[in-house]
Amino acid sequence: MNETGGPDVTQELRLPWDDDPEDLYEHAPCGYLTTLPDGTIVRVNETFLAWTGYARADLIGHRRFRDLLSPGDQIYHETHYAPLLSMQGEVQEIALEVVREDGRRLPTLVNAVLERGANGTPRIIRTMVFNATERRRYERELLASRRAAEASEQRVRVLQQIVADLSAAPTEAEVAEAVLRAPEPAFDAASSSIYLIDLDRDQLVAVASTDPTTGNWDDMPRSSSRAVAEVARRGDLHVVASLAEAQQHFPDLADSMRRSGRNTVVLLPLTTGPADDQNGVTVLGVLAFSFREERALSDGELRVIRLLGQQAGQALDRARLYDDARRREERAIFLAATSRSLDEEHRLLQRARRLVERVVPEIADWAAVRLQIGPAGLLEDAGGPPPDAELLAERITEAVETAEPIFATDGDRLGCTILPLTVRGRVLGTLSLRMAPDRRDAGAERLFLADLADRAALACENARLYEQERAIARTLQRSLLAADVPGGDPRFAVETYYQAAAQDLEVGGDWFDAFLITSSKLAVVVGDVVGRGIEAATTMGQLRSAIRALASAENGPARLLEGLDRFCDRVESARMATVVYAEVDLHSGELAYACAGHLPPLLHEPAGSPQYLMQARSAPLGSRAGDRRRTEQRVRLAAGSRLLLYTDGLVERRGRAIDRGFELLAREYARRRDAPLKGLTAGLADTMVGRDHADDVCLLCLTLGTEERLERSIGADPLQIALLRADLRGWLIGHSVDTDCVNAVLLACSEAVANAIEHGYRDDPFGVVDVAATVSGDAVEVRVSDRGTWRGPGTEVVHGRGLQLIEDSMDEVIFDRGEGTTVTMRRHRGGDHD
Repeated sequence: MNETGGPDVTQELRLPWDDDPEDLYEHAPCGYLTTLPDGTIVRVNETFLAWTGYARADLIGHRRFRDLLSPGDQIYHETHYAPLLSMQGEVQEIALEVVREDGRRLPTLVNAVLERGANGTPRIIRTMVFNATERRRYERELLASRRAAEASEQRVRVLQQIVADLSAAPTEAEVAEAVLRAPEPAFDAASSSIYLIDLDRDQLVAVASTDPTTGNWDDMPRSSSRAVAEVARRGDLHVVASLAEAQQHFPDLADSMRRSGRNTVVLLPLTTGPADDQNGVTVLGVLAFSFREERALSDGELRVIRLLGQQAGQALDRARLYDDARRREERAIFLAATSRSLDEEHRLLQRARRLVERVVPEIADWAAVRLQIGPAGLLEDAGGPPPDAELLAERITEAVETAEPIFATDGDRLGCTILPLTVRGRVLGTLSLRMAPDRRDAGAERLFLADLADRAALACENARLYEQERAIARTLQRSLLAADVPGGDPRFAVETYYQAAAQDLEVGGDWFDAFLITSSKLAVVVGDVVGRGIEAATTMGQLRSAIRALASAENGPARLLEGLDRFCDRVESARMATVVYAEVDLHSGELAYACAGHLPPLLHEPAGSPQYLMQARSAPLGSRAGDRRRTEQRVRLAAGSRLLLYTDGLVERRGRAIDRGFELLAREYARRRDAPLKGLTAGLADTMVGRDHADDVCLLCLTLGTEERLERSIGADPLQIALLRADLRGWLIGHSVDTDCVNAVLLACSEAVANAIEHGYRDDPFGVVDVAATVSGDAVEVRVSDRGTWRGPGTEVVHGRGLQLIEDSMDEVIFDRGEGTTVTMRRHRGGDHD
């Protein structure tokens, strides 16, 4: 009985080899060999002979075991197998290839045992041989699977890196570069190229290639019969597996494959949209990559390739959205900056020039603005070279007549976009642009250019209207600035000056006036109206008229300002205007003045330093805040005093305290105390503000009475002689010198000063000529002095016609040579000249 309770059949089981051990040896499931220590075969079983095809007689005694091995294994037998067996006495599972009788190789696994004799010497070697054919096949399959898995893993890593690169690529160009690099590491491609679709131009644009010599590397219409265009239209992966297939379907591709030595080409559309809905897929480009040998791509590789196309398409779509957003932002920034830049210029010519300077080279390589203004029009251009003038004129005429833009297209011989500058339905002119071809047909670019044209047209129209208004305001202002300032009166002299802002802004509200209230009372006034332009000029005229109407012998400055306050209740634009108003009694020399929010007058009497008249100050006209009471101050002036009235543009500067401006003005005014009145105000303005100033400047200088002694110092400049003559003439007339004497003194003095400049300061443009004149009851004496170096010792001080004129004009002429030269001339008053 067995352990389960059943009969014990092992007692009746008869094993087949119990009776025949030899059969067990001969037909064992492995090969057996017995060899001598040198490897000579002395016994072999039937199994080994069946596997190898050898006859027993061919092996026993004739062949050694290593002779049955492949050449490589024979070397291994000698270098590893035999030494290892000798040292260890056995070897286990050694992989060797046995060469069959017909030359084929049999993969085997070998176990061997070395038996030694009683004295330890090798006696025989017993070798067991296992057939490893199936195992080797399995190993090869396993190795192939492993290699495939490693290749797949490598592709996945490459694609992961590509996807990461695509995710990090913000622009279309960077996405294209990342996609272009994918096929070579992922699929061992020889080269790759990428084409992107330009929807505006309906073209496939060749963007980049690792080897442009491998094919027809150029742009093509999407309707082309070439393979790339066909794949772009179909939107599905296409593998051209061989040259023969390419020849059958795409002859142009076959030609390029033949030239470049390529035998397989993959054309992959770069798509976006749902992968399971072909109708919803949008093709954004095509990736083409090729192999030198014919390449059969596995299903797994094809799936990875399609995945690459989808990932690349999505990245392209995202990048295009980013590029569009960035371009829109750049356009918006450009338009805003252009508008600000144009607003900085107020003249039409400068705005047109600034416009073309902004456009070139940022959006065009050549640009021109043509405005139909005035009989000759206006033209400003930049960049170059200019296009064909005749063809351009035709296009401009067409754009002006239709009031519609004409955009340049591919193949256009002119290559220029013409944008009409339209304002309120009227074509003011045109903006012509020559741009890069890739910007000509883009819809977004057309919208951008239309916006640019609208802004440019509005800016030019505003400048035109500004210039028109400015011209009107300037004309009005000049007509209102006192052209009838009294003059020729020996009791006083008035010198005025007005300088507009250098930046050519609108006409300001600075103004001056001088008029006789009565025959013995003179009024002078300087004011500044808030605002600019026509309104300011009109208000200025109204104030000027109101002051003349309110001025009377009885009112005085304070009551006049009160009247102006009431005037501001009816004329709102006059509110907050500033005024300095003064009345001078020409008999007594008394000055009455008042300041309504204006800067203080500057008085310089014949003796002493200039001083500011700081009293009688109150708020600007029409002010509703603070103390509205008007006060006035009276000062008695000596003959020869000079009173300067001015506006804030003379002394106020941004970043500088006004006290510093007052200090500079007083110092400069004192330095010019002896300068001729003619040109005094212009000289002060030129020194204090120059010609580059952002505010208007207005000055009025009043000289009261006639100086008993005229003293003037002028620079060594012949142009100063005319100013000196005018000042000297007024002084002589003020002292009731007869006309003949006046003319004679003027002629002699002019010649003496001219000689001093020509001979004394011929090499010194900074020299100074001093002139002093006195009038007595019977004569006029003039002294002209210089500190220059004349021709040399022993020579005449003056000669020729100049000396003759001086001697003929004057009764006495004395030359004194000391430190320089002094000419003293005397002319008797009245009577005949001897």
